[in-house]
Amino acid sequence: MYTEKISGLQLFYLMTGYVLGTAMILGLGLDAKQDAWIFILVGMTSSLFLMAVYTQLAVYYPGDSLVEILPKVIGKFLAYPVILLYISHFTYSAARASRELGDLIVTTILSETPIFVVIASFMVLMIYCLRGGVETFARMAEIVFPIYIFSLILIWILLLSVDQFSIKNLTPIMGMGIMPVLKTAIPNAINFPFGETLAIMMLFPYLSNKKNTRRIGLSMILIGGILLTINSIMMISVLGPEFYSRDIFSLLAATQMVSVADFLERFDALVILMMVAGVFFKVGVFTFAAAVGISQLLRLKQYRSVLLGLGTIIPALSLVSASSYVEHIEFGFKFYVPYVLTILQIILPILFLCIAFIRKKLS
Repeated sequence: MYTEKISGLQLFYLMTGYVLGTAMILGLGLDAKQDAWIFILVGMTSSLFLMAVYTQLAVYYPGDSLVEILPKVIGKFLAYPVILLYISHFTYSAARASRELGDLIVTTILSETPIFVVIASFMVLMIYCLRGGVETFARMAEIVFPIYIFSLILIWILLLSVDQFSIKNLTPIMGMGIMPVLKTAIPNAINFPFGETLAIMMLFPYLSNKKNTRRIGLSMILIGGILLTINSIMMISVLGPEFYSRDIFSLLAATQMVSVADFLERFDALVILMMVAGVFFKVGVFTFAAAVGISQLLRLKQYRSVLLGLGTIIPALSLVSASSYVEHIEFGFKFYVPYVLTILQIILPILFLCIAFIRKKLS
């Protein structure tokens, strides 16, 4: 299954875009208001430890994916239900990201188009790309990611020209103290988006040079966190903390305020293209992880046939999981992120590493 290989740089591009993904759409640390950038930094620094856990498991079992590692750590009997949990997590997370993209597109530029058409069309392109193999997907990331970063930096430069832009919107820094920020950041800032990089464990076996796993994992958390922090600072400086905490699509709202010499306007189309690219990374990695996991669990020779099934399940799941976007967000940030993801992305991986460490010492 691991005949395909991707380079360390390709994996870095792919996973950094994955970290930015829907986090750019939704905004982070809305409850922290002007301290949202501190919220992100807390999540980033804590997630560096979490990534060290993921990469250490990969070092203990080189060449194995998460699905292949679990039976060796906790035994086949316990591993199967846990593997099903992770496959369900990857599938549902792909559906959530697809729903967020669909709501963005329908809210902004295709208001008369049914959301199912938007999501289904996106999934057709996604499955077509993934069926070309992980090498094709990684090459796409190698092309798209530099353009994505260039567009993001261009938007930041344009935001500096907005009349309402003021660094004073970031004050008072920690006006209520550090504890309120920590309470909102832990575990939410760790779980989303940084903890979701657990999916990288399904991609490590395809890496051409296994020695770079830790370096790639830590660097993508660091770079992704810094970019999200700068983006949060720019959003708050333009919108102000109150508007930032209430707006669903803060980056889009801020960009719509750009007007250069009353001539260059409507840069929101560029933001939408960026967000489509970000969701492409996120949905692609989750869908690929689920497909590989299912094929390994069922002992299939290849994963491409599984992608067709996921391509029909994910759009339907994205719509039935919530009746509205508000319900979708509330379920995600009040239940799924703080509880389900804490178990799957923090508690269980640390437990697996402890068991693996004991097994290595005993053997």
